Amino acid sequence: MEPFKNNISPDLVRCIGSHVAQHHSGFDRLGFEADILAELEDLELKQRAGLIARHLDRHLPRDLSSRFAILQAMLHPMTEIAFDRGSDERGIRGWGMMPLGMVVAASGLDDFDASFALLKEMTKRATAEFDVRPFLAQDQERSLAIMTPWVKDKSVHVRRLVSEGTRPRLPWGMRLQALVADPTPTLPLLEALKDDPEDYVRRSVANHLNDIAKDHPDLVADIAKSWLKDADKPREKLVRHACRSLIKQGHTATLEAFGLNPPEIRVEGPQILTTEVAYGEAVGFEFELVSTSSNQQDLVLDYLIHFKKANGALAPKVFKWTKLTLAPGERLTLSRSHAIRPITTRVYYGGTQAVSLRINGQDFGFSEFELVIEKE
Repeated sequence: MEPFKNNISPDLVRCIGSHVAQHHSGFDRLGFEADILAELEDLELKQRAGLIARHLDRHLPRDLSSRFAILQAMLHPMTEIAFDRGSDERGIRGWGMMPLGMVVAASGLDDFDASFALLKEMTKRATAEFDVRPFLAQDQERSLAIMTPWVKDKSVHVRRLVSEGTRPRLPWGMRLQALVADPTPTLPLLEALKDDPEDYVRRSVANHLNDIAKDHPDLVADIAKSWLKDADKPREKLVRHACRSLIKQGHTATLEAFGLNPPEIRVEGPQILTTEVAYGEAVGFEFELVSTSSNQQDLVLDYLIHFKKANGALAPKVFKWTKLTLAPGERLTLSRSHAIRPITTRVYYGGTQAVSLRINGQDFGFSEFELVIEKE
């Protein structure tokens, strides 16, 4: 598989150099490209973008209007395209927007109107979600005032930027501490976008709410309850995605918003089917559920693997399982296996681990198994 960093390649550096040269007389194209290519290979993706941005900053005019005119002229004429479409002789787009956006964010804080106008055009050719954040950090009220009308923009990328760019905890992006502390300024924007015709926008709204849920779970539960009233399928999908972390955590108010009440059941198990598991194989287990209610129950089931940490303690990891409806007095047996295989986000330690079940936010059972890791 091609390394992710290669999205910002030597060919892209040369393409950017070519377009700067077309619109900036006296530009030292060969020096610009040579200086970047001398360092590019050993850097990861974001570092590569930052390297290009620093050299662009050094070569472009200091006068902001002249600088922005060059960047504007470099943009590819085609918009409304997929992010992975490459830059070419017609202009810069896709991953090429990453260093160009960094230049705007680094040099445009004294002119919000000009910067946001340029970022609005850039986001149509990829995204400016990282580049609006320094402006939000410096003057949140002014930034949101500029972005608010964009909720009705004809470009799906511009509408998405309203939600994605203002996410409090955007991955890879600057954390917006003011919105982490108080997310209410962006709620009218999310309200305006919740029924956007494009799933691309609605998914961003869901991710934005999931960010908020990390710090304000009760607020997101209230929003979920409100938005689920008379919700169509797309909005219901949005809300469920927005609440995915809260549902996994068993947040009571969120579960109630989805009509999930505390379960009235008896749980037998888990019975571990493979009490000794070799690294690379799977642990098998089963539960028996018995309804103790006189009413039908909707249940959301997750299972937890309690992995051993380096210090010997067990740390639970929640995995989604299934949704089901249990009739009054019904008895049901469920089985599952979970592969213990190498993944980049976890280090495994041999010894005692465990399995448990989470139903509508409540935990049941706890059975141990041994993970055997052969020493090299």
